[in-house]
Amino acid sequence: MVLDKINHENDIKKLSDEELALLPQEIRDFLIEKLSVTGGHLAPNLGTVELTMALHLAFDLPKDKIIWDVGHQCYTHKILTGRKDGFDSLRSYGGISGFPKRAESDCDVFDTGHSSNSISAGLGMTWARDLQHEDYHVISVIGDGAMTGGMAFEALNNAASLKKNFIIVLNDNNMSISENVGGLSEQLAKMRTNAGYRGFKGDVQSSLEKIPKYGEKLVTGLKRTKSSIKQIFVPGMMFEEMGIMYLGPVDGHNVTAMVNIMKEAALVQGPVLIHVLTKKGRGYEPAERHPSRFHGTASFDIETGIPTQNGDATYTDIFSTVMRKMGDRDEKLVAITAAMAEGTGLKRFRNMFSDRFFDVGIAEEHAVTFAAAMAAGGMKPVVAVYSTFLQRAYDQVLIDVCMQKLPVVFAIDRAGLVGSDGETHQGIFDISYLSSMPNMTVMAPKNKWELSDMLKYAIDFDGPIALRYPRGCAYDSLHDYRADIEYGKCEELSQGEDVMLFALGSMVKTTQEMLPELESAGIRPTVVNARFAKPFDREYLLENMSKYKLIVTMEENVITGGMGEQIQKFLIDSGYEGKVLNIAIKDEFVEHGNVEKLKEMLQIDADSITKTIIEEMK
Repeated sequence: MVLDKINHENDIKKLSDEELALLPQEIRDFLIEKLSVTGGHLAPNLGTVELTMALHLAFDLPKDKIIWDVGHQCYTHKILTGRKDGFDSLRSYGGISGFPKRAESDCDVFDTGHSSNSISAGLGMTWARDLQHEDYHVISVIGDGAMTGGMAFEALNNAASLKKNFIIVLNDNNMSISENVGGLSEQLAKMRTNAGYRGFKGDVQSSLEKIPKYGEKLVTGLKRTKSSIKQIFVPGMMFEEMGIMYLGPVDGHNVTAMVNIMKEAALVQGPVLIHVLTKKGRGYEPAERHPSRFHGTASFDIETGIPTQNGDATYTDIFSTVMRKMGDRDEKLVAITAAMAEGTGLKRFRNMFSDRFFDVGIAEEHAVTFAAAMAAGGMKPVVAVYSTFLQRAYDQVLIDVCMQKLPVVFAIDRAGLVGSDGETHQGIFDISYLSSMPNMTVMAPKNKWELSDMLKYAIDFDGPIALRYPRGCAYDSLHDYRADIEYGKCEELSQGEDVMLFALGSMVKTTQEMLPELESAGIRPTVVNARFAKPFDREYLLENMSKYKLIVTMEENVITGGMGEQIQKFLIDSGYEGKVLNIAIKDEFVEHGNVEKLKEMLQIDADSITKTIIEEMK
């Protein structure tokens, strides 16, 4: 196999033309085989095989610097830099990451995981190069979906003044996770349909020069009207109007064509953008038909593309069902997402109520302020977003929503540990940053039934409110405990002695796993479902704290600024004389790996907490 000859960076340059022709299919077969077992970002990587090959052929790694936007399309890059043997442990604890990681290879120059920042990072690295009088190329690879993020345009605006070479590769597959929307997507579509512009320009010039006597004058006149010609044949020419040379479009599955245009771009003194057209999921029919489903996939059957994991209802499924039902009942309910209709469970709402569904592209800041204004206008907006992505809109949540006390619902999916995507995607900070905001309410359900009740409560709530729930299968136990949701009130699930377990959201399930071992040790705890992280139930704690030698707070969030830290201060200030134990994640980033393995490593799993409590009670 040709792939056997790729063991280090730049090995691809040693291959013959015949071997290069065989390599794309071998890489795709390799990725499909490995990801069918481990899961991962399949469709984005299948679409960028030839693009990555061209980058490695045109440039010299690690001297030249490639910065991948998001980084979920870097698998071929990892293979070509000698990491193919690590794919059996892809995204597993202790294995290679599914994103670029500087600690893994000198060829990974910037850790990424969130979108729209590659041009900023590339521009910064370009200036670092020039200020130190160094000589290497910087290439930022960004997708058309990521280009909908405002940060990308901030960087483009700043890049226009650059006088030295900086290359931007626009990977245009008409997709982010969901299909792209908005004006930029339409503009790029027009550019795709005008792929003959560059060839037309050359043909016209060549023909005019052959005209006796008047040819050269006509060519000179044509060059003077270059901008007008571009406006006619490539509508907008947005990038060149910003001061960035535009090259393309070029076929993103033609290695030779891309290498040629990349070498041309490397000669430009200033910023240059190469527009590359690719197909997401290329080479694997299920992924080509359903690129969104295979954007980030669990393990699957190669023949059919059907997931091999069980089909139990997830928290996202429950959210999806309730949103659809509430859409029937309330015509003021609107749903907003940032390019995540499928991921956040809004597909059914979109299909049923298309006039009340808004996909704003990868633009979380805009999504939040957009929602705030809709609330000010009398609607009931629900912003469905992953915890890790809501971080990008901190200021908008604080100022545009909370300061004005506007009734916006934040449906925060993937709250807590998410596992295989690692540091950039763990949803372990939202309790801390949302709890710091005046007027914000933060809830978390113990099971699927409570998620349904809380969402209905939130939609009718008069003020900013966040509902956080984890990734994965929805907890289906404790269904007999379904008290009405009361503002700021917890729910007592069982009464015991000596120890109170005050657990939030997903940690309620953990308390139930702890009970047998605690009881065998002679410890009968009182178990409380906190329900609200802000405001937590102060009245309940004041009335009951004196009964317990130990109060244990439990949350799937960093300890700093979390619910437990706030409860501990409240108890101390209130004269509590017992011990307070905060079970939470240490103030650190959490790497990729199976969620249960990560909980064990972080000592927030049932066994670890139980052992800690038994030790504290001695």
